[in-house]
Amino acid sequence: MSTKVCLLPGDGIGPEVTGATRAVIDASGAEIEWIELDAGAGALERTGHLLPPATIEAIEKHRVALKGPLTTPIGTGFASVNVQLRKQFELYAAVRPVRSMPGIKTRFENVEIVVIRENTEGLYSGIEHEIVPGVVESLKIATRKGCERIARFAFNYAKERGRKKVTVFHKANIMKLSDGLFIECARRMHEECGRDIEYQELIIDNGCMQLVQNPGQFDVLLLENLYGDVISDLCAGLVGGLGVVPGANFSDDCAIFEAVHGSAPTIAGQNIANPLAVIMSGVMMLRHLGLHDAGRRIKDAYNAVLTDGKQEELTRDIGGTAGTSEFTKALIRRM
Repeated sequence: MSTKVCLLPGDGIGPEVTGATRAVIDASGAEIEWIELDAGAGALERTGHLLPPATIEAIEKHRVALKGPLTTPIGTGFASVNVQLRKQFELYAAVRPVRSMPGIKTRFENVEIVVIRENTEGLYSGIEHEIVPGVVESLKIATRKGCERIARFAFNYAKERGRKKVTVFHKANIMKLSDGLFIECARRMHEECGRDIEYQELIIDNGCMQLVQNPGQFDVLLLENLYGDVISDLCAGLVGGLGVVPGANFSDDCAIFEAVHGSAPTIAGQNIANPLAVIMSGVMMLRHLGLHDAGRRIKDAYNAVLTDGKQEELTRDIGGTAGTSEFTKALIRRM
């Protein structure tokens, strides 16, 4: 029987990279029934809604989605649709695996880090107001419930996947209450469900320095919302950039899979975007759905394309001359 998956193509390069991912997943033998839905800036123009009711209803019903990047205006305009999705479906855990990729040369080798980010609280709650003209206040929210559940998720994730170490980046020396609560809960969850896993805490500025000096010392990183957003991009830079890093957002019974990168409107429609990050996110989705053989076929295929290193099969951001469609066809041929 086929599995129903909600597909949100998104804005900018979103339709191109999600279209490539859909073609690859269909070629893998996975029996997916795609339910294409609207969201984002384009949806606002077409329907008057950033998140149309039909989109929310479909995700509520099927509980799994693959999403392209969504545009968020800088400084003005509407609030982030990504943040709205996370709040709407209580997607409290963002998981972003970062690993060295075959054939992509960077300053470091054998990087194998998983960034786990609290996804619903912190400064990303978006609670801001102007106190008086020229003075703006932005509130950072931390709850015991939110801090405990993301820490529990991180230690359970580490145990299930045989990871050896969880490191918390924080700024509890300055934000003694909010970040203090975060590390207090992490320590408790380590005692309750992760005693066999090494536990470490680092002040985030020191952690950033150590990441770029020796990323091999880290395994699983556990961070609050804003820190996790910044650090996941930093980690992507260790392995070749945002085009090779997947992502997923989990609640207790819902999951939305997406790449870390943005909508890149300046290159939309030009057949030059790298779809690999969304394809890798699709592999994470297949594993979540229990379709491990299909996921393995896709992973083996993109590893083979990267290892072969043929310029006519690689997109420009990773040293090639291929377009989105040429890369996709090369991957499908390997399967």
